[in-house]
Amino acid sequence: MSQAHDFFERERERLSREISSDFDDFLLSTNTLNRKLEEVLGMTKEYETIAALWSSFYKLMRESGLEGEGAEEQTALAASQPTKSA
Repeated sequence: MSQAHDFFERERERLSREISSDFDDFLLSTNTLNRKLEEVLGMTKEYETIAALWSSFYKLMRESGLEGEGAEEQTALAASQPTKSA
């Protein structure tokens, strides 16, 4: 009975160490995954800022381009109309 009890104790200790080691590995992997997710979220925020900046630039250029085209059309229209002498 003593040998069976000793074997049980040794197996229990071995399995406990193995489980503890596996949990440590799992925790390390989970922490690594968490850091990577935080990096991805940080990069996404950076891209949102850059995208907003380019969007503002695009809107400004589009508006100034439309205004410029409108002014050119008005100038061309005014030049093509005959002037009235008073």
